[in-house]
Amino acid sequence: MKVSKCLILITLSALVISFAKAYDPSPLQDFCVAIDDPKNGVFVNGKFCKDPKQAKPEDFFFSGLNEAGNTVNDVKSNVTTVNVDQIPGLNTMGISLVRIDYAPYGQNPPHTHPRATEILVLLEGTLYVGFVSSNQDNNRLFAKMLHPGDVFVFPIGMIHFQVNVGKTPAVAFAGLSSQNAGVITIADTVFGSTPPINPEILAQAFKLDVNVVKDLEAKFKN
Repeated sequence: MKVSKCLILITLSALVISFAKAYDPSPLQDFCVAIDDPKNGVFVNGKFCKDPKQAKPEDFFFSGLNEAGNTVNDVKSNVTTVNVDQIPGLNTMGISLVRIDYAPYGQNPPHTHPRATEILVLLEGTLYVGFVSSNQDNNRLFAKMLHPGDVFVFPIGMIHFQVNVGKTPAVAFAGLSSQNAGVITIADTVFGSTPPINPEILAQAFKLDVNVVKDLEAKFKN
């Protein structure tokens, strides 16, 4: 009798847990093309869906990743993004793509993607890449030197970077596990926020003189 009661309790507990965790992580239709006009649309995953019968090949197409991005800027790199804003058919698909061009000694500075893991493949040049783990993992640096054909993964949410250590341009492509991965560039975010963070707070956090922080905020001011 006691065994039967235990089995019943275990079964009920399992059912409760299964109901509490029940969800469908996949799209419930073949596709859900993004549409800016909410009329006759259904709100799903952040974008309104076009009537599937009105979907067309152009909703799943983008052209231009064969062209190098403009790397004439402070960091000497350029990221060409292909996400749901460029390909509406990516809506609900949980994937996007970027092309990254690096001038000699250019970098994609330390940043994080709040909604995606990134997998990068190097096509041309030589990159030094890496990510830093969380505080709980003692902020360990995982870094590698990449050559054409090499692949590296940046786990979701981890601060990571890429630097072209060669004398020639470098080109990489990366896939991200979100239709809109988001990006938070650390220096721009911390020193270029609107309104700016109190310099004394940042001076204490980064162990810097407050005047140094004020100078950094002036440089990163939007």
